[in-house]
Amino acid sequence: MKKILSLSSLLAVALMAFAFTFKALEYKLDTQASKIHWRGEKVTGFHEGYIAAKSGSFKVEDGKVVGGSFVVDMNAITCTDLEGEYADKLIGHLKSDDFFSVAKFPTSKLELKSVVWQGGDNYKVTAALTIKDVTKEIKFPAVIKHQEGEINATAQLTIDRTDYGVQYGSGSIFNSLGDKVIYDNFDLKINLVGKK
Repeated sequence: MKKILSLSSLLAVALMAFAFTFKALEYKLDTQASKIHWRGEKVTGFHEGYIAAKSGSFKVEDGKVVGGSFVVDMNAITCTDLEGEYADKLIGHLKSDDFFSVAKFPTSKLELKSVVWQGGDNYKVTAALTIKDVTKEIKFPAVIKHQEGEINATAQLTIDRTDYGVQYGSGSIFNSLGDKVIYDNFDLKINLVGKK
C-alpha cells in the first residue's frame, strides 16, 4: 500500500512539474518601442508613414512564441513623405469612408493563430487580420527573437486592401481610371516588442 501511495505521489509531482514547465507566459506589448510602417503605391508614385500599435501581448510557451493578439490605433496613422497641409489632406482621406472609415472602425486587429518554429529565429505565422470589421486569414514568415525577458518580432506583409472593402481608386474594380489608379496591395513592415 505504501508503494502505491509513493508511486502516486511521485506521479503527481511529475505531472505538476510538467504543467509548470509548459505554463504559458504573457509578454505585454511595448507600444513605444513597437513600429508599424505602411506603404501604398499608385501609378504616379507612393505614400508611406506609420500606424501606432495600441495594445497587445505575445503568448510564450517553453521559451517560444506560440500566439498573440495586437490592436492597432487607426486614428494614429501618419504620413512621412508629405508635410503640412498635404500630409493632413492625405491622412484625412485615408481616415474617410473612401478608405478605412476610421470614425466607424477606429481599430484594426492582428491575432496570431499559429506560430510554427522553423529553426533559429525563423517562424511561419498564420494570423487573422481584421480591418473595417472584416477578418481574413493571412500567412507570412517572421523573425522572432526572444532574449533577456524581451521579444522582438519583425515581419513584412503585403495586404490586398480590396479584401477588406477598401476599393477607392482600384484598377481591378473600376475601369478608365488612367493615372489615377491606386494599386490594391499595400505593404506593412512590422516590428513588435513584448516585455515581461
